[in-house]
Amino acid sequence: MKYFSSLFLFLLLLAGNSFAQKTQQTIRGTIVDTDSKLPVQGVTIQIELNNNRLSTITDAQGNFRFEALTIGRYTLSASSIGYDKLVLPNLVLTAGKELVLSLSLQEAATSLKEVLVTIDKNKGQASNEMSLVSSRSVSPEQTNRYAGGFNDPSRILSNFAGVNNTQDGSNDIIVRGNSPKYLQWRLEGVQITNPNHFADQSSVGGSISTLNNNLLANSDFYTGAFSAEFGDALSGVYDVKLRAGNNEKFESIASIGIIGTDLTFEGPFKKGYKGSFLVNYRYSTVSLLDNLGLFDDIDGVLNFQDAAFKVVLPTNKLGTFSIYGLGGISNFRFNDVTPALWQTPGNRFIRNKTGEDFKKKSHLLNLGINHTLTLNRNSHLFTALTYSSEGIDDAVYESFLFKVYDDNGNYVKDSTRKNQLNFDGGIKKSTYRAEMTYNHKFNARHKIQLGTKYGLQQYDFNQSMLKDSSSVRTTLVDFTDNLSTIRNFINWKFRINEAFSMVAGVHNMNVLLNKKSTIEPRFAMNYKPNRSSTWSLGYGNHSALESIHHYFTRIENQIGQVTEPNKDLGLLKANHFVVGYERKLGKNLLVKMEAYYQQLYNLPVANADTNIFSTINEGLDFQYVDLVNKGKGSNYGIELTLERFFNRNYYYLINASVYNSTYKALDGIERNTRFNGNYLVNALFGKEFPKLGKKQNKTFAINSRLFFGGGKKHIPLLRDASGNLVVDPANNQFFDYSRAYKNGLDDLYHLTVSFSYKIDIRRTTHEIFLNIDNITNNRARLTEFYDPSEPGSVGYMRQSSAFPNLLYRIYF
Repeated sequence: MKYFSSLFLFLLLLAGNSFAQKTQQTIRGTIVDTDSKLPVQGVTIQIELNNNRLSTITDAQGNFRFEALTIGRYTLSASSIGYDKLVLPNLVLTAGKELVLSLSLQEAATSLKEVLVTIDKNKGQASNEMSLVSSRSVSPEQTNRYAGGFNDPSRILSNFAGVNNTQDGSNDIIVRGNSPKYLQWRLEGVQITNPNHFADQSSVGGSISTLNNNLLANSDFYTGAFSAEFGDALSGVYDVKLRAGNNEKFESIASIGIIGTDLTFEGPFKKGYKGSFLVNYRYSTVSLLDNLGLFDDIDGVLNFQDAAFKVVLPTNKLGTFSIYGLGGISNFRFNDVTPALWQTPGNRFIRNKTGEDFKKKSHLLNLGINHTLTLNRNSHLFTALTYSSEGIDDAVYESFLFKVYDDNGNYVKDSTRKNQLNFDGGIKKSTYRAEMTYNHKFNARHKIQLGTKYGLQQYDFNQSMLKDSSSVRTTLVDFTDNLSTIRNFINWKFRINEAFSMVAGVHNMNVLLNKKSTIEPRFAMNYKPNRSSTWSLGYGNHSALESIHHYFTRIENQIGQVTEPNKDLGLLKANHFVVGYERKLGKNLLVKMEAYYQQLYNLPVANADTNIFSTINEGLDFQYVDLVNKGKGSNYGIELTLERFFNRNYYYLINASVYNSTYKALDGIERNTRFNGNYLVNALFGKEFPKLGKKQNKTFAINSRLFFGGGKKHIPLLRDASGNLVVDPANNQFFDYSRAYKNGLDDLYHLTVSFSYKIDIRRTTHEIFLNIDNITNNRARLTEFYDPSEPGSVGYMRQSSAFPNLLYRIYF
C-alpha cells in the first residue's frame, strides 16, 4: 500500500505545485424538439452561478454557447413560447473539460399555461416522457458523487428506494424482492447482455461492470409498471445512455487506481463537421490487491479488460447515425475455493474430497447502429440494428485423498490427487436484434408511439459433471439451437392540460420456438393539482422468457428414456399495480411515497408436489427438472423517500422500504423467495468545500452512505430439535427443505465513506478519490453450508469485507 500511497501523494503535489492561472471554460449545446428532433431556434438559455446570471438564445441550428466561464456548479434553464420550461441544476464545469449538452424541449399542452410545468432532469425525473410511474433518471454526476459507486453505474442503483443487492460483493440488482435475473439491461435504448465481468450462468451477477461513468449521459431506471415499449422484463429496466463526444475539440481522461487503469479519448472528425467520437479502454488485474494484502484469504487472481465507444454521424438530409459498442473479457482461477468465497457450479460431496479449484472465463460484446430520421415537424423514426455475444466457460477441479498400497496389498501412505475435472461447462449466446419505432405528435396533447422488435438468439450450451460420488461423467445439458421473438407495441400519450397526463398502451410478445404469445395492456397517469404536488397511478401486465437452459433440459426417466419436457414452457407473467404521491417541500427538497403490488403467475415450478423449486429462486447452479407454469407469487410493499438535491454544497437522501416477496410451488405452501429481505433503509449525505486554496481552484468533498436491511432468506442445514447438526454426507443429505426460505441468518448494515480532492489548473482537472466500503468491516452471515473444517462443521458466506478503492484521474 505504501507504494500506491507514495505515487498518489507525488501526483497530488505535482498538481498542486503546477503553474496555475485563472481557469476558464465553455458551456455549449444544442436544443431540439422532443417529437421531431428538429433544432429549436430562439430558445432563451440562462445560466447561473452564485447569483450571477448570463443569457443567450439558440441560433437557427438550435446551438448555444457560453465562453470564458468561471469553473463551478451551474444551473441552466431553457424556455421558449409554446414549450415546457427545462431546468438542469447542478451542472459541474471543470477546467479540464468543456460541458457539452444535448437537450430537447417538449411542446406545452396549452398555450396559456394553467400550471407552470418545469421539467427538471437532474432531480429524478426520467427522460422518457412515456414513463409516468416507478421511474427516475440517474446522472453521471450522481454515479461519481455517491459513496460506494466504485465508478460503477450499476452499484449506484442500490441507493434508491426498493433496490438492493446481495451484499456479497456481486453486482446483482434486486428490485422490490424480484430475482435479479429478470432485470433488463439496455444500452442506447436497445436490449443488451448483462454488462458485468464474471457473470454467472444465468447471465446475472458479476462483480465489476464494463460500464464506466466517464462515458455516461443521463440514464433511466424503471422499477415497475413499465410503459408499453418495454417487454421481456419483470423486475426492472436499466436504460443506459452514452454521451456524445466533443465535436469541436480533442479531450482526454486518464485514471489509475486499485480497481483499474483506463483512458478516454474524444473529439471531432474534422473542423466544421458536427460528428464526433468517444472511446474508452480499461485494463485491470486485481492480483494487485493480493500484493497489497487486501485479499489474503484468496489463493488466485482476477483479470479483466473492457472497452466502449460511440461515434455520432449527423447528415444534412438522412438523419443522424450513431454507432456504439461495449465489450469485455475476464478470467480467474481460485484455488481451494469454498462457498464462503464463491459458489461453484456442479458442487458435489465426496467423503475424501479435500478441496476444489474453480476456473472461469467470460466475454461479452455489444455492437449497434442507431438511426434517427426526422420525417416532418411532428414525427420522427428511430431504427436500430444490434449484435450481442456472451460466453462463459466454467471448470471445477477436485482434489481428494486416496490410500496407496504396495504390491502385496499393504497400506503404504495417504496421497492427494489434484486437478480431477468435475464440472465442465460452456455457454455461448449470440443475439441479433432489429427494431423500429415511429413517433408522431398529432398536436401538443396527443402523441403516439408504435414499434416492432425482432430478436434472433443463437445458443450453444454444454455442461457435464461427475455423477454423485462416482467417476462417471453425466451430460447435464447439450444443445445448439435458436430462439426467435417478435415484440410489437403501441403507446398513446394524452395531456388534457398541464396538470393531467396519461399514457395507455399495449405490448405484444411472441415466442416462435413454442408459439407462445401475449397481449399486455399498460396504463399510467399523473395529476398535478398544483406546482408542489403530483399524484400517480400505474398498471401493467408483463411477461418474460425463462432462462434458455430450462426449455432444453433433458430428463431421464426410470426406464432410461431421455426427454425434453420443457419445450412447451410458457412465459412468466405478472400484473403490476403502483400508486404514488410526491410533494416538493421547497426548491430543493422532495418527499415521495410509492406503494406497489405485483401479482406473479405462470411461474415455472417443479412438476411434483414434493419439490419446492421455482425458477425465481434460481442461483448459480442450474436446475434440471420437469417444469410447469403453475406457480404463483406476490411482491408488495411501500417506499418512502426524502431527498434534498445538491444545493449550497450539500445534499442528503433518506429512503426506506418495507416489502414482502413470496411464492407457491405445487405443494400450495406460501414461502418467502430467497430475495425477500423484508426491509431496507438508506441514508446518504454529502458535503462539498469549493474554492479552497489561494487561487480558489481546489475542491474537497466527503460523501457517506449508511445502509440497513434484512438478510436474504436461505435453506438451513439439517438440525435436530436441540439445534445440533444432523447432516448425512454419505447419502448427500445436507439441507432442511421443510424450512426453506423461512428465515435469514443476520440483518445487514454497512457504512461507506468516500473522499475526493479536485484541483483545476489551466486546462486540466486533477481528481483524487478514496472510497472505503463497509468501513466497520461488518461480516454478517448470508448463507450457511456444511464444512467439516469449520467449528461445528458449519461454514458461512458472509457480507463482503471492508474494501478501500483509491483512484487518481486527470482531465486534459
